Amino acid sequence: MENSKKDMLNRLKRIEGQVRGIHKMIEEDRYCVDIMLQISATRAALQKVALSLLGNHTRGCVADAFKKERGEEAIKELVQVLDKFMN
Repeated sequence: MENSKKDMLNRLKRIEGQVRGIHKMIEEDRYCVDIMLQISATRAALQKVALSLLGNHTRGCVADAFKKERGEEAIKELVQVLDKFMN
């Protein structure tokens, strides 16, 4: 998890830079399509972080819940999170 945590934090730093870049593009009245493409790239980067977190959660917390016979509860929570994530 530690390496993964470090990777996620590095990704988030890059995403922060992307958002600052989008902010600057808007301030400079850059071409709308270019701004939208940057927004799309930023969203994709955030989704990668979220999927990494989801993988860690599934391999860790959900697997542990099954070992403790709380699997149904973990699945319910996971489905709720995925529903919010997808909407």
